[in-house]
Amino acid sequence: MKILKLFIFLFSISTTIFYAQNSDRKFESISKYKNYVEVKTNDGVYKFQSYGNKIIETSFIPTGQIFNSNSHAVVLKPKVVEMNIIETDDLTEIKMLDFLVKIAHSPFQIFYYYKGNLLTSEKNGYSKNDEYEVLDFNLTNDEILMGGGARVLGMNRRGNRLQLYNRAHYGYETHSELMNFSIPLVYSSKMYAIHFDNAPIGYLDLDSKTDNTLAYETISGRKTYQIIAGDDWKELIENYVKLTGFQPLIPRWALGNFSSRFGYHSQKEIIETIDTFIEEEIPVDAVILDLYWFGKEMKGTMGNFEFEKDSFPNPKRMISDLKEKGVNTILITEPFVLTTSKNWNNAVEKDILGKTKEGKPYTYDFYFGNTGLIDIFKPEGNKWFWDIYKDLKSYGVAGWWGDLGEPEVHPSDLLHYTGTADEVHNIYGHNWAKLIAKGYEKEFSNERPFILMRAGYSGSQHYGMIPWSGDVNRTWGGLKPQMEISLQMGMQGMAFMHSDLGGFAGANLDDELYTRWLQYGVFQPIYRPHAQEDVPSEPIFRDEKTKELAKKSIELRYRLLPYNYNLAFENNQKGTPLMRPLFFEEGNESLMEVDKTYLWGDSFLVSPVTSAGIKEQKVVFPKGSNWYNFYTNEKVEGGQIKTVHLNKESIPTYVRGGAFIPLIESIQNTSSYNLNTFDLHFYYDETVTESEYKLYNDDGETKDAFEKEMFEILEFEAEQEKRWFEIDFEAEIGSEFKSSTKQINLIIHNVSKFPKKVKIGNKSLQNGGYSSKNKTLIIPVNWNNSKDIEIKIKF
Repeated sequence: MKILKLFIFLFSISTTIFYAQNSDRKFESISKYKNYVEVKTNDGVYKFQSYGNKIIETSFIPTGQIFNSNSHAVVLKPKVVEMNIIETDDLTEIKMLDFLVKIAHSPFQIFYYYKGNLLTSEKNGYSKNDEYEVLDFNLTNDEILMGGGARVLGMNRRGNRLQLYNRAHYGYETHSELMNFSIPLVYSSKMYAIHFDNAPIGYLDLDSKTDNTLAYETISGRKTYQIIAGDDWKELIENYVKLTGFQPLIPRWALGNFSSRFGYHSQKEIIETIDTFIEEEIPVDAVILDLYWFGKEMKGTMGNFEFEKDSFPNPKRMISDLKEKGVNTILITEPFVLTTSKNWNNAVEKDILGKTKEGKPYTYDFYFGNTGLIDIFKPEGNKWFWDIYKDLKSYGVAGWWGDLGEPEVHPSDLLHYTGTADEVHNIYGHNWAKLIAKGYEKEFSNERPFILMRAGYSGSQHYGMIPWSGDVNRTWGGLKPQMEISLQMGMQGMAFMHSDLGGFAGANLDDELYTRWLQYGVFQPIYRPHAQEDVPSEPIFRDEKTKELAKKSIELRYRLLPYNYNLAFENNQKGTPLMRPLFFEEGNESLMEVDKTYLWGDSFLVSPVTSAGIKEQKVVFPKGSNWYNFYTNEKVEGGQIKTVHLNKESIPTYVRGGAFIPLIESIQNTSSYNLNTFDLHFYYDETVTESEYKLYNDDGETKDAFEKEMFEILEFEAEQEKRWFEIDFEAEIGSEFKSSTKQINLIIHNVSKFPKKVKIGNKSLQNGGYSSKNKTLIIPVNWNNSKDIEIKIKF
């Protein structure tokens, strides 16, 4: 009878999942401890550990090996939950509130269920071949797979064998199998994720042999993975980000416009560039200095880590003058110390470089010269590098650009303090960001660091890393994949992934491309035009028509600062991406491969223009909402693919019916930002009977301002109440935040007729603010936000 029951169990799952198992592995026993369960087999031990009721970690420790508990990614602490064991002769179950692990004894196999639904199962589980140690899993025929880091492969990455080795791809366009972020994380359309918690290089095989197999292959290390579940996509991603660490809230100025190129050659050039931005009244919040700040030549100077005195005679004065103008200074740094640099002898003397097997500094040639590599895994190397940052910060530097951090060239036989190059390669950039973040925690604990880097690992967001998509080609082919990269990386915790606006590589002067890329940039996480200097990346150096269109985009970016800062806060609290795929909206698998239309937060639907000369394009409108053209108020019903006409001034942008959108007047930079005066747009829709919006605000610079009670949250709720339509204003004010009176223009869109009556509290308002042409009602509100306000409208 027991054999019959097991056969029925195995047959039932074989109808939904390709059935395979490890016939050599034998179940021996199961033991329960305080916060984990162990299963002993003939060739090793499985350890099951819970991180709550939606994440379970599984480790396999082969016989003769010791469990390595050191994770480079996980920051969440294991959580003790009730784990009940149900045993029969042929089947053992580990039952938790939401998760169920079923272990078939012979043939041995592990199955993972969430709320009664089978997520996945091990295939062979752990195995080893001549090249790799392998963990593999069964897939169903129809699963869509996403993840694996930054790639250009389409949203559905099934069918690819992804190399896990961070490497730059110069000048990429519409296909790139390997880029700067190779993250060992897979999302399935069946609403689960598997994170392989191991740093050494290898491969992530997403069914490349079309045998329904997901396999993780590595040269060495931990045999540990986490199965992560959730009830919807937002929760699933929140659970992964909670596991690997939430992103600190970035400084508000980082959401503004950057002046950046490869590169500025002198102090004079930088000052003149920023002054031109100001004269042209084009907003700008930061300037980035590429490698010429420490040397006149591109080659031979890397590792100097000090200002080149001829070109930058008074850097402290320069940085101070820029700051007085509201502009922050960001410096590029690299982890290479050239043998020709000023710091070479000191680096050798302090013994902070990667080594040969003989224990000597490992030197090798690459594009910039003959070099050594800082061993950031060695305490002395870590401190040496941090002391450089600490010294430069005394100049007033506001942020850091960490370049070439894959590392760009990393010989396999180079030895680090904690392992070989191949064992730590993928976590070099991750630990570099950690080095800076921890330095700030210790030395500048009230400040939010800005850390721009192009290589990282699972959980790099926890150390404040702001990633970008590398040296993309300055062509339409370079623009096309940027949505895919940012959407995928946002799901993998790296919510501030963005591109060099306008494109980086190549001397291609294309005004239409530049314009469209900057228009897309309004709705990507960081607004940073950057390029090789053959063609200027800054709008101030483009022709008048192109400059005017760029200025329009940048000003809109600044008008959206309250909304965008709120997205950054949501990400900080919940891990929710700023850019969100459409299937977040419907959970519809048919939308999983859509990347050219996406959600910017919950309220905006955006469709960038990625082809030259086109007059119209198709836009996917998710069902469940009506959508309103942001520029014209035209209504589009959801649940359709509609061809829309294009114009040169903007890209197709729509607002969800029932949404609140806060906007300010454009400002020169965020140094003059405040939320005491703003417009609050509400998109009235008769089909939406209730909606709410919470708007977060703080000083924009203090680390952990929310946790320190240095914040206000403005809460707006709209509701249809019988004959009246009501909008309520409420506020939550932190104990360390000073409340203020707000001057708010409440602008209600899609009002088809003159309201019969408008009341603010008990006071009736004359409706002089109604425009039949624009179908808008403007209600000026003077709000002391220590008190609630109720606005009632009778149509």
